[in-house]
Amino acid sequence: MVTAQQQNIRHLSLQELEAYFLEKGEKKFRAKQVYEWIWKKHAHSFEAMSNLSKEMRADLAANFSLPALSVETTQFSADGTIKSRFKTTEGHLIEGVLIPTDDRKTACVSSQIGCSLSCKFCATGYMERKRNLSYDEIYDEVVLINQQSEKAYNKKLSNIVFMGMGEPLLNYSNMMKAVEMITSEDGLGMSPRRITVSTAGVAKQIKKLGDDKVKFKLALSLHAANDKKRNEIMPINESNNIANLIEALNYFYKQTGNEITFEYILFQNFNDSIEDANELIKIYRQVPADLINIIEYNPIEAAKFLKPDEDTTMKFMQHLEKNRVNVRLRRSRGKDIDAACGQLANKN
Repeated sequence: MVTAQQQNIRHLSLQELEAYFLEKGEKKFRAKQVYEWIWKKHAHSFEAMSNLSKEMRADLAANFSLPALSVETTQFSADGTIKSRFKTTEGHLIEGVLIPTDDRKTACVSSQIGCSLSCKFCATGYMERKRNLSYDEIYDEVVLINQQSEKAYNKKLSNIVFMGMGEPLLNYSNMMKAVEMITSEDGLGMSPRRITVSTAGVAKQIKKLGDDKVKFKLALSLHAANDKKRNEIMPINESNNIANLIEALNYFYKQTGNEITFEYILFQNFNDSIEDANELIKIYRQVPADLINIIEYNPIEAAKFLKPDEDTTMKFMQHLEKNRVNVRLRRSRGKDIDAACGQLANKN
């Protein structure tokens, strides 16, 4: 039984754990053992910490909590994608996705329970934001999806994208701490170059990423190449317009030199014309972006948007390529289980 006084042990630094054990008259190395159990070995109970004495495990259980995400349901797509619904200790639900291809295994993770941005094309945008995920919960998502990857494909995760539920830059400190532990040798030891954080566009926080000299990649969910259209589908644009975002992205690149990608979902008769493509090219030329990802729209019940036909999509792509834009079409994965981009909404 967890009491109100019990602190989550994973919210203690190694130094704080060392201080705790020294105060108890124990050897300092005990802290390192516990730290390994909670981060590297992914122990979800004190009982599992087999190289500690029974008394020490009981003492830890009496003084600390060790909450962890659990997998509530798992769905398997015909294309190999695996969607999981994770449950927090107090019963909130979030979703994460394992996206397998021949050369990579990617975890798409969530950063918030619900979302406050109300993007009109995204299922999560129609949900209420309950709270931010803590950094250890985000870390758990990665661990659990990595275990799925090893079990289903005999391969560890190669990449992580913060493209699930929520806006990572509105949960800045937890997202940053999660990345720190994912990339730490005390954690998963993954290269930050294999992590992409996707944002709907919070200019101030994009600049903060630059000031913090982050090493991971950044993706901007653009989806419309002028303010009028972007305001219609992404209310955040009213306070973070395209000019502000261009300035913030240039600042980020100047500080970090890291890869920047634009994400652009095509909507039928909304942002899929050659005129739209020309506006997108103008933005691309103003930012040192490596790539524009053209994303297939995945219809959701709450929205009126439709996916353009293949011919329109190809003409749009070819126009970009003709104008020396590095562009790639991102085909949807996991549509049959509502696991594709924009579909995460805790549906069975």
